[in-house]
Amino acid sequence: MEANERISVNLKMLINLAKSAALLKLSRAGIKSQQSGGYLSKIKGRGMEFDEVRPYQAGDDIRSIDWRVTARTGKTHTKLFREERERPVFISVDYRSSMQFATRGVFKAVQAAKIAALIAWVAQRQGDRVGGQIFTDQSCRELKPSNGKQSVLHFLNALVKEEAFFPVSSFEQVVGRLSQHVKPGSLVYIVSDFRGINSAVEMLLAKMARHCELVLILVYDPLESALPKKGRFRFTDKQQDVVVDAADKNRTLAYQQKFQQHNAVLESLAIQSNIRLLRCSTQEQASAVFFRP
Repeated sequence: MEANERISVNLKMLINLAKSAALLKLSRAGIKSQQSGGYLSKIKGRGMEFDEVRPYQAGDDIRSIDWRVTARTGKTHTKLFREERERPVFISVDYRSSMQFATRGVFKAVQAAKIAALIAWVAQRQGDRVGGQIFTDQSCRELKPSNGKQSVLHFLNALVKEEAFFPVSSFEQVVGRLSQHVKPGSLVYIVSDFRGINSAVEMLLAKMARHCELVLILVYDPLESALPKKGRFRFTDKQQDVVVDAADKNRTLAYQQKFQQHNAVLESLAIQSNIRLLRCSTQEQASAVFFRP
């Protein structure tokens, strides 16, 4: 990997990930966007198409009873609906300033872009519609889900160009826009470090999860989870400097607890709202996230 590919993304890098995506073997524990409609629903809803009529079984919803067939045969029959073939897959990617950081591997923003590109390629290969949201500290760009290779290339170009569209000033605003933009039945990925999550954001995500399949992918640098056991380290954002001494045990412990608390908030939200939570560090292969249990 060239040095500049550790801190920034380019189109060639993201296009080349199509080869890696083609080799991924996904299960229901991985990306849950099966093209053929792997299960039948007893209730007609958004993204469902009629499949067949069969005799009524205990537990079937009475709203799905086919009264014409029932009257004709004298036996109760139920309509079944199959999941729509082209499921909308919406990928939200965090490009905020906190993502422009790493001590090992690649910048968090680069890792997020790679993960997003892999998701897009796999979704396209499975026949799903691909769209996205790319946001910074000041702006948010949204791409409507569409099918075909061109939709993936359009999304990848957006990851590279970082063009500004709608103004935003907080993570809450970004998630609010996302919740309004995605349609019920969509598969939604948010790839972020989730800095700025608060009770309002948690409520928006929980509400979204009631109508969509929601997957949160936490991207982090190893140094964010734990400081080295010894040494003095200088950090800068080009405006301010801070020096951290690992010998200061109280400060080191407080630092680690802050990351643990951040994780705990996400884990609690995931459990309570039936949201899938995955993690990927900056020094891992981006494809590793697809094999998380």
